[in-house]
Amino acid sequence: MGMKINFLGTGTSQGIPIIGSKDPVCLSENIKDKRLRTSVWIEWDGTSFVVDCGPDFRQQMLRSGCTKIDALLMTHEHADHSAGLDDIRPYVFRQGALPIFGLKRVIDNLSRRFDYIFSDKNKYPGAPSVKPVVIDPKQDFIAAGKTITPITVQHYGLAVLGYRFENFAYITDMFSIDDTQKSKLTGIDVLVVNALRIKPHPSHLHLDAAIDFAQEIKAKKTYFTHISHKLGFHQEVSKSLPDNIHLAYDTLEITV
Repeated sequence: MGMKINFLGTGTSQGIPIIGSKDPVCLSENIKDKRLRTSVWIEWDGTSFVVDCGPDFRQQMLRSGCTKIDALLMTHEHADHSAGLDDIRPYVFRQGALPIFGLKRVIDNLSRRFDYIFSDKNKYPGAPSVKPVVIDPKQDFIAAGKTITPITVQHYGLAVLGYRFENFAYITDMFSIDDTQKSKLTGIDVLVVNALRIKPHPSHLHLDAAIDFAQEIKAKKTYFTHISHKLGFHQEVSKSLPDNIHLAYDTLEITV
């Protein structure tokens, strides 16, 4: 059956358009220039994984038609990747407590911010429930019967997890990565990685750095995500990219 990847959102922390902005990209009528916060839905041999649940999670789930989540994988705790956690409720009411995977730091952060979800003490009957699973970043883990490889990258001094699912790898919010972690990407067919803007940035890859990284990894195809309005218009930037490198956009579906 293989793997299908649905790009639920491909924008940076404010999304595109930014509220109140008169920037030309924010005013663009091209649907590919309208980006919700970054997330991806992976359907793999009948299992369903979602990576991150930002503030647009509910809208993304309705738009994509995703009716089942076997596991929620968290890259890190920043709000644009986690603020939609309460909206897992419909899945929990249908399926039971939702397995959520992340670094210990991330699980601890979410359990403080969403204590009513993580705690069983005096549980409000309408609150969702989770089954938190702490990931050891040094070894593979099993989620919904599938083996997944965590990939640690640095994001302004913060460790963020990317994930390898067989021949597909998903990385967001990366500024740097060491050689040990790069070796986990050997032989992949499709890479997704962030490309924030044209100019360098202190916590994210900018366009030239993302292209260099993609060419170093040598995946058959690479898709850029976590894009800000400062990258430019989707149509224009796409024309400037090497043949096997593409800008992702919201609702894009690919198979691996």
